[in-house]
Amino acid sequence: MTRPLIAIPARFAATTSALRYAAEVNARALIEAVWRAGGEPASLHPADADAADVAARLARFDGVLLPGGGDLAPHRYGATDTHSAVYDVDDLQDAFDLEVARQALQLGLPLLAVCRGLQVVNVALGGSLEQDMGGPEREHRHVVHPVAIRSGTLLEQAAGAEKVEASCYHHQRVDRLGTGLTVTAHAADGTVEGLELPGGAGWFTAVQWHPEDTAHTDPVQQCLFDALVRAADR
Repeated sequence: MTRPLIAIPARFAATTSALRYAAEVNARALIEAVWRAGGEPASLHPADADAADVAARLARFDGVLLPGGGDLAPHRYGATDTHSAVYDVDDLQDAFDLEVARQALQLGLPLLAVCRGLQVVNVALGGSLEQDMGGPEREHRHVVHPVAIRSGTLLEQAAGAEKVEASCYHHQRVDRLGTGLTVTAHAADGTVEGLELPGGAGWFTAVQWHPEDTAHTDPVQQCLFDALVRAADR
C-alpha cells in the first residue's frame, strides 16, 4: 500500500553533529511517529512564501504536520516591542510556516499543528501570542502535566480521552484567538493547549504540547499522528 505523503516544514539548524554545514532538520521522534502511523514523512524546504507557490507545492501532499521550533517574530501578530526571552526568530521560517498554515487550511489538507505549529496557525488567522509566560514557576519547559480536552472535539476523537499527560516545552502561549478558532484543551493554569477550526474545509487540530516526545510509549499521544494519517489517507 502507498503511504499517505505528509509534508513537514523543515527547521533551520546552524550546526548538526553528523554534517559539516548548516542543515534543515526535523525531530526524529516526530518523523518516527508519522511513520508508525503509516504515513510517509517528507521534509518541506522553507523557501518563497508566495501564496500560489506554496499552494502548488502542497498540492502533491496528502497531509501537513506543522512542527515545533523557535519563536515567531512579535511583529507578525502586531506587537511593537520584543520581550528579551524571544529566541530563534527567523524571518524566512516565519513567512513560510504562516503561508503553509493558511494554504493547508484553505485547501482542506489534513493538518496537525504541534507547539510552535499551534501558535503559527493562531497568528496566521489573526490571533496573537503572550511573548513570555514568566519564570520557571509559570513556563511550561521540560514539564509533563495533565491537559483537559473538551468533549466532542476532533482532538478528543483522535486521542480517545478527555484528559492526557502532555510533554511541554514552551514559554509562550495563545493570547488573542485567531478568527474562527475554538479552544479544545486547557492546562490547569488556563494555558490554551488545543485549537480547532469548526467548519473548516478539512481535518485540523492543534496541540501546544509535543506528542512526539512520548508517542513511542503512550498510545494516546501516538493516536494524534494516527488520526492525521487516517485523514490524509481519505
